[in-house]
Amino acid sequence: MIRNVLIVDDDKDLLASLKEGLGKFNETFSVFTSVDGLDAIEKLKNNTVSLVVTDLKMEPMDGFGLLSHIMENYPDIPVIIITGYGTPEMERLAKKGGAVGYIQKPFIVKDLAVKMMTTLRRESDGGTLHNVSSGMFLQLVEMEQKTCTVRLEDTSTGRKGVLFFKDGELYDARMNDLQGKDAAYEIFSWEQVVLSIQNECQAKENKIQSDLQGLILDAMRIKDERSEAAEETPVVPESIPVVPESIPVVAEAKTEKPDPVSAVRTRIMKNLGSRSGVDDIYYDSSWDGLISQMSRLGAFFRIGKIKAVFVDIGEPRNFILKQDKETVVVAVSPRCPRDRVMQILN
Repeated sequence: MIRNVLIVDDDKDLLASLKEGLGKFNETFSVFTSVDGLDAIEKLKNNTVSLVVTDLKMEPMDGFGLLSHIMENYPDIPVIIITGYGTPEMERLAKKGGAVGYIQKPFIVKDLAVKMMTTLRRESDGGTLHNVSSGMFLQLVEMEQKTCTVRLEDTSTGRKGVLFFKDGELYDARMNDLQGKDAAYEIFSWEQVVLSIQNECQAKENKIQSDLQGLILDAMRIKDERSEAAEETPVVPESIPVVPESIPVVAEAKTEKPDPVSAVRTRIMKNLGSRSGVDDIYYDSSWDGLISQMSRLGAFFRIGKIKAVFVDIGEPRNFILKQDKETVVVAVSPRCPRDRVMQILN
C-alpha cells in the first residue's frame, strides 16, 4: 500500500525540490504539498494522509496551529517538524505538541526520507494483508478484542480509509472528510481491500457506539439501495424503431409460473409426503427485512446466496423462511426433519 505524505512549507522552491528529490521513493509513498496550514487542512479533508511534514513559520496558519488541528482531528497521523533550531528544547516542545520528531534546516533529502520511512513503518507493525474481505477480517478483530488502527485501500477504486479499534470495539472511522458511521458505511461497502494493521489506537472517544455486525449489514443495505436506484433510472432510447405494416406483430405467449407457495408445498409433499411435519405454508411480508439481511450477509462473506433460513423462536412451532418476491413461511412442528426441508427449499 503506497502511503500519502503531506509536506507543508511556504517556500515553494523548497517544496518543488523536496517533491523531486523524494520522487525516487514513489514505490513507498506519494508526496502532496501545501504552502500553509489552511491549505494543508483542505488536503487532509480530501485525501487519506499517513504522515505530515511541516515547517513552523508560515502565514496565515503556522505549523503550531496545524499541529494542534491534526492532534485534535487526526490523532493517528504522525507529524515531523521542519525547524531551523535543532535544540533539545525544540525536541521537547515538538514532542509535547504531538510531533513524533523534527529535522533541522538545512538537511539532506535522504535524511528526511529515512525519518519518513521509519515513521511510516509503524503503520504496519501488525502486518499487511492483500486482497482480503474487510468484513471477515474486522469481525476477527472484534472477536479477538484487539486494539489497533486498520488502514484500508479498496483494490478496485484506490480509495483509502482508516478504522480505529479499542478492545475489539470500533471507536471511529475516517475516509477523506467523512468520519464516524458515514465513513464506516463507505469502507464496509468495499469488497476486496489491502489493509495494514498498526498495533495501537489514538482514538480517545467512541464516536460509533454501534454493533460491528449491524454496521456491516447496514453498509450492505445502503450499497444495495444505491445499486437498485441506479438500475431503476430510466434509459430513454435514441429512437423508437418503426415496424413496417407488412410485418405482423405476434404477441409472445406468456407462460404462467406456479405460485411459490404452491411450488413449495408440492416439493415438500413429493419428497416427504404427509409426514413432513409441516403445519402450514403461507406468505408473510413481515419477515422480508430479516431474510433480506441474511441474504446480504451471505453475499458479503461469499458463502453464496442464502435461499432459506431456519428461525427458532423458542417454542414448539418454529419457522423456515424462503426468499421470494414475498417471503414464503413454512411453519414446522418439532417432528419436522427441518434439515431435509432446508435442502428441498434450496
